[in-house]
Amino acid sequence: MSSSAPATVADMLPRMAASQPDATAIYFPTKRRDAQGLLEYQQVSYRELNERSDQIAAGLHAVGIARGDRAALMVKPSPELFALTFAMFKAGVVPVMIDPGLGIRGLATCLANAKPSAFIGIPLAHAARIALGWGRATVNRWIWVGGWVGGWFSGVGSGGHTLAQVEALGAARLRAGQPLGSTGPDEIAAVLFTSGSTGPAKGVVYRHRTFSAQVESIRSMFGIEPGEIDLPTFPLFALFDPALGMTTVLPDMDASKPARVDPRAIIEPIQRFGVTTMFGSPALLNTVGRHGEAAGVQLPSLRRVIAAGAPLPAQTIARWHTMLGPSADLFPPYGATESLPVACMPCREILSNTWAWTEQGAGVCVGAPVPAIEVRIIQITDDPIPSWDEQLVLPDGEVGEIAVRGPMVTEAYFNDAANTDKAKIREGERIWHRMGDVGWRDEHGRIWFCGRKTHRVVTSDGQTMFTVSSEKVFDVHPDVYRSALVGPRQGPTLCVELEPGCARAWDTIVGELRELAAREQANGCEPGRGLGGVSLGQIQHYLRYDARGGFPVDIRHNAKIGRERLRAWAQEQLP
Repeated sequence: MSSSAPATVADMLPRMAASQPDATAIYFPTKRRDAQGLLEYQQVSYRELNERSDQIAAGLHAVGIARGDRAALMVKPSPELFALTFAMFKAGVVPVMIDPGLGIRGLATCLANAKPSAFIGIPLAHAARIALGWGRATVNRWIWVGGWVGGWFSGVGSGGHTLAQVEALGAARLRAGQPLGSTGPDEIAAVLFTSGSTGPAKGVVYRHRTFSAQVESIRSMFGIEPGEIDLPTFPLFALFDPALGMTTVLPDMDASKPARVDPRAIIEPIQRFGVTTMFGSPALLNTVGRHGEAAGVQLPSLRRVIAAGAPLPAQTIARWHTMLGPSADLFPPYGATESLPVACMPCREILSNTWAWTEQGAGVCVGAPVPAIEVRIIQITDDPIPSWDEQLVLPDGEVGEIAVRGPMVTEAYFNDAANTDKAKIREGERIWHRMGDVGWRDEHGRIWFCGRKTHRVVTSDGQTMFTVSSEKVFDVHPDVYRSALVGPRQGPTLCVELEPGCARAWDTIVGELRELAAREQANGCEPGRGLGGVSLGQIQHYLRYDARGGFPVDIRHNAKIGRERLRAWAQEQLP
């Protein structure tokens, strides 16, 4: 981190508001359209955002939500979400952020683990809280954001306030000269729950210094400058924008369903506002890319498209390259909620330098580790590793679990010692995080991703097959949209989702997929080791998956394949 970098994320918005007070911080889409049919946007300046967050921060203290308290935050992408989040950072209140898509049971479990004492949300979230008893044992303060609130539901006098009341109380405290207090770098900044795509969602503890290290790494890695314009399609990533001095253009979309986005809701604001950066999941980029290719869309203002959630397919990359200028690119940073970013490699370099090996089973090259992050490939085990030992480290070229250490690496899961023990390795005062991914390092120091550790498939003779490195061999087939290797009791099985509109005979396609497997065996997957020396001839079954909506996917990015559900489906299909 640079010496001039803020020590906490609470310092970042005030610093940007001081340097560019009148710059637009947020453009928020309304439901209104002007005489020309253009969507109207609410505009919020950096000064307004900073002042409002100050008032809310003081108001939180006024209504009894104190420094160190945890507060569940369930607010849709909006100026209120930005103001509340930075207010909580300033007030030392810890936001607990959970994906609504986890469903009723998942949300209840996460809230029970987080034990928040406050609940801040839209009326629908409060209705669910009251009806379903979320946080009943711990929540004693609540704030309603937006919508009509009346009668007993408002809870005024019994721990409940509207956001407007909180702001008014905070403004009075500030006028009276009551200070907010300061926030330290080691304080907990937030508890962010994982997507739950590979097991129960876990609450990741973020300290202020972790957030600060992330912001500085992202700024340096992508060369982001204050005054740039961002279109974030994932709410949590949008919260980096004020810290980076960027203008946020919130898209008119349902952030919980990125794969179903109307491409015009992305393309129109990019062209209208001259957006320089956008963030999207591979599923969203696939939807927009198909439309853009068919319509001949050009997006010359974009400098970078940042993608996360799953590896980008080559077809999606190629479609976006037709829309971008020659100096712009897609960047799929490798990382996780527990550690982001870890590595990154621009897609033009991926396609020109490494993709040929990906198609032969080497895995997906995610690039060299970013500065300040150390990466080691260690022996694969499902058991906890209490302490670091150099004997764990595998030589270059050998597939193992990816482990990382550095200032962007989180140290624990909240109130979850069992999962913390499984994911963290102690080396004195320092922590290694086990990514839960398998991969290998090449002679250039680049990391190759081969799949999730829990998704590996073991054959009847005890050999291990890795998912992503195996699937990419088959994904080159022109009729295959994506594939997924699973391991039902009947043996290694490749599930295949075909391209939309494909009318060719399935038996013919299966024959061609078997030929691809045989070709991989002849190539020997050199120079990479992504297949771990196991032939794709071990795959015993090929199944076409044609259910409406395609493969089951995660709720956050709609891109990570739900392999547990797919394995159960395959088991039902096979004799």
